[in-house]
Amino acid sequence: MSTPPLAASGMAPGPFAGPQAQQAAREVNTASLCRIGQETVQDIVYRTMEIFQLLRNMQLPNGVTYHTGTYQDRLTKLQDHLRQLSILFRKLRLVYDKCNENCGGMDPIPVEKLKQKNQQLKQIMDQLRNLIWDINAMLAMRN
Repeated sequence: MSTPPLAASGMAPGPFAGPQAQQAAREVNTASLCRIGQETVQDIVYRTMEIFQLLRNMQLPNGVTYHTGTYQDRLTKLQDHLRQLSILFRKLRLVYDKCNENCGGMDPIPVEKLKQKNQQLKQIMDQLRNLIWDINAMLAMRN
């Protein structure tokens, strides 16, 4: 089976779907960017932990003989981790700037207002739950 083309279904493709679809795509992109930002922060923390692990395991050249090859390997790994950490910070900055750009016209919602909305939603869900329970009880009494 094949799916009919978009034109045949009466729906316009992607960017021509109207302002609501464009707004939804923008929100999805912002949400995706936030997820990417979160993953990048996790990568930064992981890399930083690896750097500290490498530093802890490195011996300081304090007159004790050490293997130059081992020291060079560890130094190379450390420099590589620092380079990758720098790249991750630049990536995080780009994500941050893009999120701010996407959310530039939006007013932040105060925390108190969010708590109030959450409370209202909880009350509605409790009312719906009670209504469903009452309907089930009435149906059970009929049978």
